[in-house]
Amino acid sequence: MEEIQLQDISIDSFFEKYELKFKAIADKKRLQIMNILTQKGAMCVCDLAPLVDMAQSKLSYHLKILLEANIITKETRGTWSYYELNQEELNHLLSHELCCVFKPFC
Repeated sequence: MEEIQLQDISIDSFFEKYELKFKAIADKKRLQIMNILTQKGAMCVCDLAPLVDMAQSKLSYHLKILLEANIITKETRGTWSYYELNQEELNHLLSHELCCVFKPFC
């Protein structure tokens, strides 16, 4: 009788979550956006666009990717949306949680 290999869905889901996050930050422009948000705090697209020398539509695309990966957060104030780094999520990227997946004696 042939043995059926079962895939560990929980670890697969865990890897997919981190794959999304690392893909989001594996872009020079998005790293630049993150750096500006680190220095200046919460900002709207209209103030951020000239600092990254990018059209608002292109910037919105990059912000959407960072937002979907939970790297940044968005808060609506009146008619404007303000984006800010999600420090808790950034702390997890190279945290003990992820470290233990790759280091056996963590």
